[in-house]
Amino acid sequence: MGVSRLTSAAFRRTVEDIMTERETEQTMPENATSPETASSVSSASVSPAPAAPKPQTVPVVAVVLAAGFGTRFDPNNPKQLVSVGGKPIVCWSIEAFERNERVSDIIVVVNPAVRSAVEELIERAGYPKVRMIINGGRERVDSTAAALGALADAGVPARAKILIHDAVRPFVEQSSIDGCIDALDELDAATVAYASTDTVLLTEFRDGRKVVRQVPDRPHTFRAQTPQAFRFDTIRRAYDLASADPGFHPTDDTRVVVDYLPDAAVAVVDGSESNLKITTMADIPTAERIAAERLGRPGMPPVATTTGGATGADDAFAAAFDPAAAGPVDPVTGAPANLSHMTREEAKARMHAIFAQAASRMGR
Repeated sequence: MGVSRLTSAAFRRTVEDIMTERETEQTMPENATSPETASSVSSASVSPAPAAPKPQTVPVVAVVLAAGFGTRFDPNNPKQLVSVGGKPIVCWSIEAFERNERVSDIIVVVNPAVRSAVEELIERAGYPKVRMIINGGRERVDSTAAALGALADAGVPARAKILIHDAVRPFVEQSSIDGCIDALDELDAATVAYASTDTVLLTEFRDGRKVVRQVPDRPHTFRAQTPQAFRFDTIRRAYDLASADPGFHPTDDTRVVVDYLPDAAVAVVDGSESNLKITTMADIPTAERIAAERLGRPGMPPVATTTGGATGADDAFAAAFDPAAAGPVDPVTGAPANLSHMTREEAKARMHAIFAQAASRMGR
C-alpha cells in the first residue's frame, strides 16, 4: 500500500509550509503587480478579480468516513464501492477534498470488509493528500473517535480544522467545504445544512402510540448534511465528555458538540439539494443523474440544485424535465399518457414539472 502514514513530523512540515506561504503573502504590498503584468495591462482594462480563499495557518484535515456496513443498502454490495457515473462513491468524496486547495490532509476511515478495495482504489488514483487509511468502528461515532485518536497520535495542532464527511455524500459542493473552513475562523464548530422544504414534526410515544409532540417553525428547520467541521481541541473535548456517558448514541458529530459542549455555538453553512446521502438502492438513480450533470454528459437531464434553500426548485424541475418528452399526453389532464418506459424517479420528476407549470399558469 502506497499511502504514507500520517505522523507528527508530516504535520509539522505542513504547518511550516503554510506559515512560510502566509509570511510571503504578508510581505508583498497589497496591490503589488509584477513589472511584466504592469506593462501589459492598462488600468482601464482591469476587472476586479474574485476574492481569493483565505489562506490557512493550521492544517485543514478532511476525515472521510467510509466505514458503514450498508445494512439499508445491500450488505453484500458495500455502497462505498458502488460505481456512480463510472466512479466508486468513495472516490467522488475523496476527490472533492483533493480539489480544494485549502484542504491539506485527508484521512479515510473504513471497515475491514472494504479496506483492501479502498486501499487499491486510492493507490491506483494516487491521491496526494491521503495520509492514512484506518479502521473505524461499529457505529459512526466509533469511526469518528478512531479518526480523532489517530490525529492525536500524529500530533495534530489543537487548533487544526477538522472536516468530517460521510463518504456516501459524493456530491458535496466546494462552496460548502469552503464555508466550513471559513466558519471556523469565527466559531469552533460548523455544519453544512439544507433548509427543509417540508414541515418537520417532532414526535413522542404516548400510551404505546407515536404522536406529534411539537411542530417547529419551518424557517428554523434544516436537514443536517456533511462535512461537519470543528477545531480539533473542540471536537476532541466533546468526544472525551461523551465517552463517559453510557447513553451516548448520537447519529452525527454536531450532536456530540451540541449535547456535551452546550455553550459552543455551531455555525450553519449552506448545503445543497445535490449533497444527498446515498442510503438505499432507491437513491442510485438520483445519484446517477447528478453524476451525469457533473460529468457534463450530453442527453442527460440536469438535476435541480439550489444552495442554502429551496427557492426555484420547481422552476429547475420544469426546465430539467420537459413533459413533451414523455410522449403523448392526456387531452384533459395534460399528463403523459404512457410513463411505462421511465423509471419511477423520472416519472415522479416529470409529473412534478407538469404540476409546477400548471400552478404557474393559474398564477399561484
